[in-house]
Order: sequence, then structure tokens, then C-alpha cells
Amino acid sequence: MQESIKVAAKNRKARYDYFIDEKFEAGIALKGTEVKSIRAGKVSLQDSYAEVLGGEVILQSMHISPYDKGNRFNHDPRRPRKLLLHKREIKRLLGQTTQKGYTLIPLRLYFKKGKVKVELALARGKRIYDKRQDIARRDAQREISRALSTRQREG
Repeated sequence: MQESIKVAAKNRKARYDYFIDEKFEAGIALKGTEVKSIRAGKVSLQDSYAEVLGGEVILQSMHISPYDKGNRFNHDPRRPRKLLLHKREIKRLLGQTTQKGYTLIPLRLYFKKGKVKVELALARGKRIYDKRQDIARRDAQREISRALSTRQREG
């Protein structure tokens, strides 16, 4: 049986700015108007991050636009949101994030069986020279694939 996953938002810069070491799937505590805005695609993961505070994982600065048809029950667009993880996962993440250079960043926000989930990554920040190396590697790979495709067309 195929699980239906509909991606609502991606953090495109995450893989450019960070080395991804581990990924976790977490639920997220939302209000009703937030879910409706996410379904409409009005969500941004840019500059958002997660931190462990008081035994809970909190997602900070994720922007969910207010729902158009919402009235006084609308939400604050950048409010901190609680992530739902098992206690042993939270303890492990706390141990990892206290190490130098590790941070928690959301990679994507998606619907799975009607529930909103966050793909959370344990990541280390990249230096400028690491980014340059990635760009050079990507360009070289692109040139190789172009050369191979032109050779196949000629042959």
C-alpha cells in the first residue's frame, strides 16, 4: 500500500547552507487556520530552525500566512510551534545539538495520511569554501552529462 505524501513546502537553501547528517520525521502542533493556510501553500520554511527548550522541540520563525477566510481565530504568522517527537528522540537531539556546530533545521513540510509532518534535519553549517566546492562539483557533473548526451546523439 502506497503512502500518500503531498509536499506543502521545501527549504531549498538548507542543502546549500548545511551538511545534513540525520533526518527525523516529526508531527507539529497547529491551529485550524494554520492547517488551511498550509493546504493553500502559504507557508515558508526560509530562515526557520528548531531548538530543544524545556524537554520540548520548538520550531522557530516558520512563516504561515494568516488564512484568508479566518476572522478573529486567525493565528500569529511567526509564532513558535511545538514539534511532536518521542522523549528518547528529544534527549538524543538535545545531546547532539549541544555539540559544536550542530543545529536542527526543517527540510520540508508535508501531509501524510492527512496530518502535517515536518522533516527535521540534524545539520552542520557549511563554510564558504565548502559551498564553492559543491558548486564546482555540480558544474563538473553537468558538463560531463552534457558531453555524454551530445556523444549519444552523434553516435
